[in-house]
Amino acid sequence: MKREEYKIHIVGAGISGLIAAKTLEKQGYKPVVIESSDQVGGRVKTAIVDGFQLDLGFQVLLEAYPLAQKHLDFKALNLQSFKPGATIFKAGKKHTIGDPLRDLSLLFSTLTSGIGTFTDKLKILKLNSRLKKKSITAIFSAEETTTLNYLHSQGFSSQIIRDFFKPFFSGIFLEPDLETSSRMFEFVYKMFGEGRAVLPKGGIGDIPNQLKSQLGTTRFVFNAEVTEVNDDHIMLSDGKRLETHFTIIATDAGAVVSNLKDNTQWKSCETIYFTTKLRHLDSPLIGLIADENALINNIFFHNTLDTNRKGDGELLSVTVVKAHNLEEKALIAQVQLELAKYCNIEDTVFLKYYSIKKALPKSVNLHNDCSPTETQLKPTIFLAGDQLLNGSLNAAMRSGERAAEGVILTLEGGIKMDIIASE
Repeated sequence: MKREEYKIHIVGAGISGLIAAKTLEKQGYKPVVIESSDQVGGRVKTAIVDGFQLDLGFQVLLEAYPLAQKHLDFKALNLQSFKPGATIFKAGKKHTIGDPLRDLSLLFSTLTSGIGTFTDKLKILKLNSRLKKKSITAIFSAEETTTLNYLHSQGFSSQIIRDFFKPFFSGIFLEPDLETSSRMFEFVYKMFGEGRAVLPKGGIGDIPNQLKSQLGTTRFVFNAEVTEVNDDHIMLSDGKRLETHFTIIATDAGAVVSNLKDNTQWKSCETIYFTTKLRHLDSPLIGLIADENALINNIFFHNTLDTNRKGDGELLSVTVVKAHNLEEKALIAQVQLELAKYCNIEDTVFLKYYSIKKALPKSVNLHNDCSPTETQLKPTIFLAGDQLLNGSLNAAMRSGERAAEGVILTLEGGIKMDIIASE
């Protein structure tokens, strides 16, 4: 049978599924991607609401991600850069800190901020230098502890952990206590240090849209919900049966494979968008709320970056990662109260609420890579997704590659592939 004649299906058109399709196409296969929604992207999407670009939760791209550099055309994405720092709201005042070695304009405010001790700032520079020299392989083979324990072991004061590290990395890890693996902390910290944090001018959804545009022979089936994946066929919610030779599941496998014990736990978050008359932060800096009693974690004024779409007024996003028992309306009201209390932002008008239930996998024993065979669930069924490695866009891309390579290796009997040889 010719390569293009094999029926290879990919369930899910998120980042992992798109990369799997791209990897298969490169070797002459013609996969079919089945997606339950009407567009690609999965958790990486952008919607237009009242003229504003709203990402599905506050997201950034770290351009130092090796797989992002491999698969994305950064120039075509028209990437807009965040400043390498943050503005911290504490006791009614704003303090801006950052990396003056990368942006000299942050030098004075960092030195005079009152956030952390002078020793803390020296330790940050030392950590930057050490992680630049540490390979990603070494990071993911190091002994694991929690990020909080790691920071204490590095000698950072309780003050800078409370005022900077906790709010900043809670917004990345989507959990408020820094229980996330120290491997993930070192990896993300290294990526921040080696490249910019950016957003495409058209929003985070431009990333999967670009990946889709790179595909030539892949066929997409949208608005099709997969209910069951079997060895040789796939069942859709409308009762349709699809014959298949191989299937890559790039979504929740436990929901479609019978008797599969999927122990993946997920972290959730909520993002609330508001409009304001004033832009309370004038630079593209993330705002952090350094108060352990606050429900809100981080804020961002999106018009500090250049965007394709601009509505009427300023766009503000607020991220909540702490657990609570508030209904949507009560949560929005509480967030507005806290914006006024902690940030002196009182001119908010509610725009949109997003609750992202499966925002990031909650995992231990994190890895940066796996072999293609490790993605194989059954002889004809393979898995992809960041939950296989670690919760990052880089991991989502890598897992998509490895799942596709697993299919190809199975089909070609271990023949050495160009894609593996070129790694």
